[in-house]
Amino acid sequence: MTFEALVQNHSAELIERLLTEVLGNSHVEIRFDYQDQDQWSAISMHQYEEDKEVSIRLHASKQYNLVFGYYDDEDEFFEIIKPLSADEVESIPEKLRILMDKVVNDERGIRLASGLITK
Repeated sequence: MTFEALVQNHSAELIERLLTEVLGNSHVEIRFDYQDQDQWSAISMHQYEEDKEVSIRLHASKQYNLVFGYYDDEDEFFEIIKPLSADEVESIPEKLRILMDKVVNDERGIRLASGLITK
């Protein structure tokens, strides 16, 4: 299966795996990032041994995206981006959505105990 097929056809599983890993840690880091005029907050998990990253980004435009980043055999980095459906957005805990919105609005990342999100 290609990475594109994985993202397009199994996004719910990728989101669930990402949320399980991120919220399963003692702390959650929500990063702020930007490129040109685009700004977003993000939570991510890294698979360093496979050179892959899975993220959920909330853009200033209120659009959520699933982002799958990987390196090819020539060490060139690629990102596959899939907008999340309303059901996929609803699968993100409400407290996490609120915090991601705060990060993108404040233009500043945060790190907090995961228990504050999962309670």
